[in-house]
Amino acid sequence: MKIELYTVDIPKSLFLPYVANGISAGFPSPALDFEDTKIDLNKEIVKHPLSTYYGRVRGVSMKNAGIDDGDIMVIDKSIKPTDGCIAICFIDGEFTAKRLLIRKDEIILMPENDDYSPIRVTKDNEFIVWGVVTHVIKAF
Repeated sequence: MKIELYTVDIPKSLFLPYVANGISAGFPSPALDFEDTKIDLNKEIVKHPLSTYYGRVRGVSMKNAGIDDGDIMVIDKSIKPTDGCIAICFIDGEFTAKRLLIRKDEIILMPENDDYSPIRVTKDNEFIVWGVVTHVIKAF
């Protein structure tokens, strides 16, 4: 999986219409026709602007986690990686997104696609956890 990285640019707010009471997946509600509540997506998905980046997914190694080719990941470098989180890792000169398995004596980068093998991080690898994925933006 390759990742194209982009910085976050939030000099102004981006207010969009927001249905505060939720949207029914069953029968439509006529009361929702003219909802005037607004939401700022920058404030909803970017908690730490100076340490947040966007990354466009290139590949399918995380498809079973709902992260598909072309999706945009929101990545926060200020969040401490924990066992089970999905992280952007820099290993041996390349960025990859994987689920972290943190064990007493090892770190394993787990794909979410059975066509890919886990990557065991050893002392011989050049390795850092670059950031933690906080959101995924999808296009349908």
